[in-house]
Amino acid sequence: MENSAFDIIVITGPTAAGKTRLAALAAARMGGEVISADSRQVYRGMDIGTGKDISDYIVEGTKIPVHLIDIVDAGYRYNVFEFQRDFIDVFSDMKRRGCFPVVCGGSGMYVDSIVSGYRLIQVPVNMELRAELASLTLEELSSILVTYKALHNRTDIDTVKRAVRAIEIEEYYTRHAVSDKPFPVKNPLVFGIFVDRDLRRERISRRLKERLEGGMIEEVQRLLAGGVSPDDLLYYGLEYKYVTLYLLNKMDYEEMTQKLEVEIHRFAKRQMTWFRGMERRGVTINWIDGRLPDDEKVEAIIRLKEQGAGSKERGG
Repeated sequence: MENSAFDIIVITGPTAAGKTRLAALAAARMGGEVISADSRQVYRGMDIGTGKDISDYIVEGTKIPVHLIDIVDAGYRYNVFEFQRDFIDVFSDMKRRGCFPVVCGGSGMYVDSIVSGYRLIQVPVNMELRAELASLTLEELSSILVTYKALHNRTDIDTVKRAVRAIEIEEYYTRHAVSDKPFPVKNPLVFGIFVDRDLRRERISRRLKERLEGGMIEEVQRLLAGGVSPDDLLYYGLEYKYVTLYLLNKMDYEEMTQKLEVEIHRFAKRQMTWFRGMERRGVTINWIDGRLPDDEKVEAIIRLKEQGAGSKERGG
């Protein structure tokens, strides 16, 4: 890390680690605001299943401003290019206002796009290419995808539709130059909340039960009644996928809850794999024990942030 003041703090970690509350508390201490880096909290009406937990942003009676939630309608397919574009707009505005940004989210690619400064361009649909790939299996598409030298779309490719889109993106990048405009985030300070496997499983199971009892099924019913297609809800995955399958009578309640719980645990494991990959690529993640009280976590964040400011003063 170069000797300069940190320009953002990033709080990440697996699902159910307690990121939202910590981000709000840290922002309150620094007179800052929170920028969400969650790929599903951008959607209006998708509240319970995405864990927006708006009450977590209320600190000592004051709501900490949070950006990039509820910015597009459910049914739309938001992507990392749009996130990075929207993040830059919010980040630049906060800098102009002298407000410190605290980024919070567990969507690995979204977080990485900020921390590593992905060079992205918007990729249009290529109907001709899609027609050529239409008859191929997921295995065949995956074999094509790995032939590209540097994958820009490194998300999990678990469906034919996603694999085709990933190939479409890689093919476009081979023919179009990426902008050399510098990314505005220069010196991020990244924290990860570490929760051991047993505690993580316990929290995930408890939270799933709370969400199911707290209206998650009714939320999906409202989305379907409001015109969001089942295919779009299946695309969003996890809670929205399995509750939709239950409402379509593709599985019973017990099967839905069992499979959903397994998939959320697998998702948390993939998140940790992504963060470890970021570390291997040179990103420093300062891990905080998730069992610590919130005030101790905040103090750890403030302490490291102030060390960065002090190094700037010493370095002149």
